[in-house]
Amino acid sequence: MTKLVISSYNIHKAVGTDMRRDPARTVEVISELGADIVALQEVDRRFGDRRGVLDPNALRTRTGLEPVVLTDRLGTLAQGWHGNLLLLRGAEVEQARAITLPGLEPRGAIVADIRIHGQPLRIIAAHLGLLHQSRLLQARFLSQEIERGDGRPTLVMGDFNEWRLGAGCSLMPLRRELRAVKRSANTIASFPAQMPVLPLDRIIGCRKADISDLRVHDSALARKASDHLPIRAGLILPQAQSAVM
Repeated sequence: MTKLVISSYNIHKAVGTDMRRDPARTVEVISELGADIVALQEVDRRFGDRRGVLDPNALRTRTGLEPVVLTDRLGTLAQGWHGNLLLLRGAEVEQARAITLPGLEPRGAIVADIRIHGQPLRIIAAHLGLLHQSRLLQARFLSQEIERGDGRPTLVMGDFNEWRLGAGCSLMPLRRELRAVKRSANTIASFPAQMPVLPLDRIIGCRKADISDLRVHDSALARKASDHLPIRAGLILPQAQSAVM
């Protein structure tokens, strides 16, 4: 089996709780995570030309992580798709595509089929909407993306803007409609960074992706670098011959 470290982090456009934009500080927090797979949200400015806020070269040098290139994003100043950016260490990208999520706000996700240490894996990185009904539609849409896969282990991760548990949770389609979900995401408070009380950020393992040791990355720098704390977890993948059905 293969053991990896995975993480999700809303970097808040590199603007910290001190109201300063400091991309170098954000890169340092990403380096602290020591993760093999990182889903970032809000990597682009919200207004104007919506250019990305991170230095790709500094990111590679400091963390060893490589951004997943979306070919349909070429020619723009944005680094992500609706602010989503996926970072990988030592992985081969077989296919990566940007998808638009339903709802009243402009929202999107990245779907990437990769091989990491020879193991197949699908990653869905998303930033869901602020409205409950939009999140419900988006969760249903993402469940369909999982069902369309080839049976490989699948991760769904990102800022889901959902703090509710139980029947009122807008993420229930990811639990009810998918028989492939091995374990619902344990929730852990990640927002606001200086005194986290809401579990807005989630990592969900589906189709033989075994998630363990979910925790917030709570460092002095992380509490300043964004209004969210990063979350991280362990990921155990089965052997390649049994990973794809």
